[in-house]
Amino acid sequence: MKILMVCLGNICRSPLAEGIMRHLTEEQGLNWHIASAGTGNWHVNQPADRRSIAAARDFGYDISKQRARHFNESMFEEYDVILVMDRNNLRDVLKQTDQHQHRSKVRLFLTDEKEVTDPYFDDRLFEPVLLEIEERCKQLIEELKPLSR
Repeated sequence: MKILMVCLGNICRSPLAEGIMRHLTEEQGLNWHIASAGTGNWHVNQPADRRSIAAARDFGYDISKQRARHFNESMFEEYDVILVMDRNNLRDVLKQTDQHQHRSKVRLFLTDEKEVTDPYFDDRLFEPVLLEIEERCKQLIEELKPLSR
């Protein structure tokens, strides 16, 4: 199973989702490839936001070595599932393809059409966002495990 997490700059939400999901799947012995990317290219090759790194560290996750990448069309072929953090990310990712097989891989990270709040402009949001992402990663593992066999 290859999963791509996508947000705007690939420095806050999607690195948290990548790091948490990677950690949890490794704990369960799942041989999944987890990565992340951003729809914007401003932060390419930069580390995650220091506040995401700190929040992750506080909860036992290390995302300090991750570097931002820019989402591109080739990622549709590379990944089985593409999980986006909000509707703007969804629109920006889907804009890059008109192929049904690619579009069918893309969905919002959260259930019920909810969006993951972007914590970039409010330091107080990093911990609640991390906890929301962590809970959803646990659910996603259970949902996707049967598909990875």
